[in-house]
Amino acid sequence: MASFVSWNCRGIKYKNSDLKDIINNYKPVCMALQETHLKNDENIRIKYYNALSKNNDRASGGVSLLVANNSPSIPINLNTRLQAIAARIQVHSFITVCSLYLPPNQSVDQTQLNNLISQLPVPFLLLGDLNGHSPLWGSPNSNTRGTQIVQLLTDHNLCLLNTNKPTYFHQPTKTFHTLDLAICSPSILPFFDFAVGDNLHNSDHFPLALTDNRIGRPISFLPRGYVFDAADWVKFASLAKITSDVVNNNSIDEAISQVIKIIIDAANASIPFSKGSSRRQNKPWWNNECQQAQIKQGKAWSRFRRYPTTANLIAYKKTIAEFRRIERYSIRMSWRNFVSSINSSISSREM
Repeated sequence: MASFVSWNCRGIKYKNSDLKDIINNYKPVCMALQETHLKNDENIRIKYYNALSKNNDRASGGVSLLVANNSPSIPINLNTRLQAIAARIQVHSFITVCSLYLPPNQSVDQTQLNNLISQLPVPFLLLGDLNGHSPLWGSPNSNTRGTQIVQLLTDHNLCLLNTNKPTYFHQPTKTFHTLDLAICSPSILPFFDFAVGDNLHNSDHFPLALTDNRIGRPISFLPRGYVFDAADWVKFASLAKITSDVVNNNSIDEAISQVIKIIIDAANASIPFSKGSSRRQNKPWWNNECQQAQIKQGKAWSRFRRYPTTANLIAYKKTIAEFRRIERYSIRMSWRNFVSSINSSISSREM
């Protein structure tokens, strides 16, 4: 099933491993990121995905869209001063996805929000950290931003996909809030299942996941190809016979079509297909020590969620520091081992 993910990463530059974990977990066709903290000359590089970014002169704020490179997509040029970026993506049909970040201390005019909505081709998903509080999405009270968002939903007949599950952890007060929202056009509301992840991935925001329940198979897979090493070339030669009648008795266009059909039919009958490769994000430096440290961190987080005491929070932060230390060491050693293995006989494929 195709999925869309939204995550306020609080700086993406040093969270490549966390980004890969989220992609491997949800296999999204598109991922909306907020607070990437990238400068104008920087961009995100991640295998199997194309990145669209709107950055700032300094490393603060910023939004990005990661779109699977096997999904047709069209960037949308937005005329707005808001931190927003959008693209149309082909899944079951074309859908517009917009990543939006509204800083908590920045004044946003309602006209700016209306203008943004008017530029998004329907149907659309509006995903992001909007920093609004409202009982509509589970907050005990409202703020000005929350009132603006509710007004936006009402004025444009939009739908909110959020449940009351918190999306943000405020560490100083050990409290949970809902700041990240998923908004959509009413025509696609029935087609999406909404969920909030249970892992912060070294941010203070949980990822949001929207699964398109209309599609019955994952689309984040490489297309099948032929396994030429296992081909029956004798059978292929006997089937791929192009006679002079095919060429002489047809127009040029018809002859070309028939030649192509003969070759493809022969290939399908004599060359086996690959099973298709999962577009998994690899971490060659990952080892058992990393795995155990991650498990220990997960247990500490679960303990804090059940019993949110200061002692449990400190214990959780210690496991984060320990995991980062082990992770950095593993990356460093993996790179050293790889470099030391390079010699004059190594092939370009192995490189």
